[in-house]
Amino acid sequence: MFVTFQRYIRRLLNRRKEPYISLYRLLGFYPHNPYLYKQALTHRSSSLGTKDGKWENNERLEFLGDAILDAIVADMVYKSFPNRKEGFLTNTRAKIVQRESLNRISVEMGLDKMVVSSARVNTHKNYMYGNALEALVGAIYLDRGYDVCCRFVQRQVIAKYVPLEKIVRKEVNFKSNLLEWSQKNKLEIIFDLIETYTDKQGSPVFQTKVSLMGTSLGVGTGYTKKESQQIASKKAIKKIRWNKDVQRWIRSLKTAAPEEKDGAILNDLPEED
Repeated sequence: MFVTFQRYIRRLLNRRKEPYISLYRLLGFYPHNPYLYKQALTHRSSSLGTKDGKWENNERLEFLGDAILDAIVADMVYKSFPNRKEGFLTNTRAKIVQRESLNRISVEMGLDKMVVSSARVNTHKNYMYGNALEALVGAIYLDRGYDVCCRFVQRQVIAKYVPLEKIVRKEVNFKSNLLEWSQKNKLEIIFDLIETYTDKQGSPVFQTKVSLMGTSLGVGTGYTKKESQQIASKKAIKKIRWNKDVQRWIRSLKTAAPEEKDGAILNDLPEED
């Protein structure tokens, strides 16, 4: 694998060769320093040895690209939604740069076929390709500067693979919204970790219950505590939105409010998808 990739990189130096043309199609420009892109596409499991005894991979470029990508996306979101508040802008940016989104975009771009790795890629929540996309952004920034990097993100990533209007409608942080709603309406929400175990691949699994005023509204199972809480929150939100018995019970908790205002406690919840 290493030898094959070294040959691939050497061929990148020749613009008449297909690998160089493929990289041009991906980036929208010819790289000045192809070795930066070699590093960006090298996972730590296939680190490259240098003459001074160091090992090179894409982790440092990933760190840099993460910050650059955040800045570019923040600028785009700010300009695309001039009348929206800070909370909306923060949430929208988070939806675009979250690990799941970057991993999906990277695969759709074809980076999964270019990343060199000796690690398993079929394990749950493996963000190798999304990390490689961040590293690629870092490489572009170092190779061609911020303006070229910004154009790449805008034209080759956002415009092609991120439907902004759909992203805006997609709810990400169900737990946060559920807690915000409960605090606004003075209703207590509790998250309890009820079980942990390992799956067949040895990965830890967490099971969390979310309760409203002591009554269970949903149980979520995930590969992190956060994921299990998010899934449980999503189930609770769905139940509050669509289960008439639950809605009547919630209204009974708010008997001090006039009837015409009772329904308002259900109106500010996020959609379940």
